[in-house]
Amino acid sequence: MKIVVGISGGVDSAVAALLLQRAGHEVSGLFMKNWEEDDTAGRCSAEEDLKMAQAVCKHLGIPLRTVNFSTEYWERVFSYFLSEYRAGRTPNPDVLCNKEIKFRAFLEHALTLGADRIATGHYARVDRHAGRHRLLRAEDANKDQSYFLYLLGQEALARTLFPLGELTKTEVRRIARETGLPNHDRQDSTGICFIGERDFKSFLARYLPAHTGEMRTLAGVRKGGHDGVAYYTIGQRQGLGIGGEGEPWYVVGKDIATNILYVEQGEHHPALYSEALIAGQLHWIGNEPSLPCKSLAKTRYRQPDQACTLARHENGLRITFNTRQRAITPGQSVVFYDAEECLGGGIIEKASPIAAADAKLSARR
Repeated sequence: MKIVVGISGGVDSAVAALLLQRAGHEVSGLFMKNWEEDDTAGRCSAEEDLKMAQAVCKHLGIPLRTVNFSTEYWERVFSYFLSEYRAGRTPNPDVLCNKEIKFRAFLEHALTLGADRIATGHYARVDRHAGRHRLLRAEDANKDQSYFLYLLGQEALARTLFPLGELTKTEVRRIARETGLPNHDRQDSTGICFIGERDFKSFLARYLPAHTGEMRTLAGVRKGGHDGVAYYTIGQRQGLGIGGEGEPWYVVGKDIATNILYVEQGEHHPALYSEALIAGQLHWIGNEPSLPCKSLAKTRYRQPDQACTLARHENGLRITFNTRQRAITPGQSVVFYDAEECLGGGIIEKASPIAAADAKLSARR
């Protein structure tokens, strides 16, 4: 097949291209530039990534094209990212970035180049079962990225290959080293999708000006000031500036309307825990399950599977967990699984507190 591989400059996409080349496919690379606001700031160096991508493709003897999706990224991903923070939620840009850029804009562009399939260095698997494509967890549970891919649909999955799905990260590094790939020991990228590692508060402040306000306990006791509610997330401990004796303080709620940040003391304070959540903007990769039903779910990446029950709710879906969950965060994704298969997911709208005494916290979230 004619396959276009998204080459980022990292070792994973390089090995993905190598494996497809070894399998006899006609492989080419595509480097995507998606951020132009400040190419010189932080560790987000598109120029450095491009040079490494070029070195990889030269080593493999495959052509490399470049494409600029900065407009699409701003309109489809970053604008949503900012609007969610303005509303007091904590979005996950990697999820939307995968849907709108890597498996929409990239896929559409690759098809115009005559590609039969696209491929990336994601750790996930795809198969076809009972007439539809399924998204499956990677063999390497520690690197599995299906959580970030739950918004993919049948069309994207039918056109996508994940060559690393059966491998561990250690094996990928070994293959890269033995093959002499120039990035075999390059550090994995982290930070915001396509933007990179930043001092997050200062980066966000460039787009969302600070509105200082009060930090209070749920009982209304003032504990200090904050730089802007949008800059904090549920369960956050660092950066609160609350001294004194006893256990550390944590963010337990945010009120955008009054610009109040609610905090409580103790890692296991009841206000940090929830028994259920409401999710909207639902997406099912295959057929929607018959509800109510039992399922497994994650409310954040790398979280162990949590047993739960899915049921219809007037605002989408109610997910009730078998055991209480800590720091469920509105704006993040809840993703559902049936054993190895990723079923889909949704955006967390609100969490339900574990006790009626915490009802005011639920309202403030």
